[in-house]
Parts: sequence; structure tokens; C-alpha cells
Amino acid sequence: MSTHTASAAFRSGLCRWWLAALLALPGLVAAAYDAARVMEAAAQRGPRVAEQAQALLQQIERSSRQDELQRLKDINDFFNRRLAFREDAATWGLPDYWASPLESLERRAGDCEDYAIAKYFSLAAAGVPTAKLRMVYVRARMQGQSLAHMVLAYYAQPDGEPMILDNLRPEVLPASARADLTPVFSFNTEGLWQGVGQVTQGDPMARLSLWRELVAKVRAEGFL
Repeated sequence: MSTHTASAAFRSGLCRWWLAALLALPGLVAAAYDAARVMEAAAQRGPRVAEQAQALLQQIERSSRQDELQRLKDINDFFNRRLAFREDAATWGLPDYWASPLESLERRAGDCEDYAIAKYFSLAAAGVPTAKLRMVYVRARMQGQSLAHMVLAYYAQPDGEPMILDNLRPEVLPASARADLTPVFSFNTEGLWQGVGQVTQGDPMARLSLWRELVAKVRAEGFL
């Protein structure tokens, strides 16, 4: 896939699926980031998690005073440095588990979904509108293989080229520089979009209950 085609796939190849079930999350609109509640939830997990949470809150505070592109870089770097990649089976003893930011910081590990989740909610806490953020399931080409993967995409404009935040690459890059990725579907707290790829893993409907459970955890922790 050329860089032009890859960019177009992220930019305009994602047609919207509007799923009422995805939005049926009571209190979602009214809820807001609460740093004190985040620290209270972290303290309940022990002093080590509280220390990690304090570092995250300080990063969120610093980033909130920067332009949005710098916020992307700061939060992307924060989690890429602090989390080690590990499959859910090793971390949680489950084939698929969506961890909240505090759960990931407690284990100091996560899979690709956990990186994207932590970055999404931390950027939202730093003031980036969730309408500009989408968690994107992709097919990633690595060493001759096509693997299921998740990244976070940031759209400065709804129809513009997104910037990609990824645990596989340390830099925040435009989609045109990520010809190795083919979007399958994406979602945020506002909707779900079908992509250009064939849905064989990370099926939207199969993931809906995981998303709802995650949002409830994140709200309880104060991130939403």
C-alpha cells in the first residue's frame, strides 16, 4: 500500500456506523475528569500506583497548557516509556482484557489496546476533544505478516489526515507515513466507524461489551 493510499484509508475510507448501544452509557456526557478522584482510586491500589498516577496527573497538567500536537507527543511518550508490551494472557490470565489507565500503570504493562486506551483517556483529560480521537483496529504488516493491532488516531479536522499514536513506533506520525497499517474499524465515546479492511479480528460487536465495561471503570477512576 502506498503512503497516499494509506492516508486516504484513514482519512476518508472510514464510513460511520452509528450504534445506539455504544452511546447508551448513562452520565457519559455529564461526567468529567476529576484529578482528586483519580488519586483516590490510585491510592486504593497502593503507594506504587499512587506514585505512577501522580506522575500521570502532572503530565496531564503540563500537557493541558500546550498545543494539541505537543499534547499528543507528551502523552504518547509517557505511556510508551512506562508500559512494557505484554499480552493479556500473561498480564491478566485472560485472552482479551481492556485495562483502565490505572490498571495498566499498576501492572506497568499492556497490549496494544491498553496503550491506545490509556492515551485516549489521558488526552481527553488534558483537554483534547474526544471527537478528534479514535481508537483504530488495523492490520499491521510486520516481517511479512499481517497482524491485528490497535492504534490511536487524532484528527485535527474531521476529514483531515490523522496523526497516529502507536506503541510500535515511538514517533507521532501522519497516516501517510504509516503505509504498514490498514484500518479495519475505529471508535470513540461518540460512535463507531467501519473501515476498509475485512473484519476478521477485533469485531465491533464482539468488542462492544468490553468497551462499555471499560468506560464504567474509567469513569469510576475519575478520568471521564
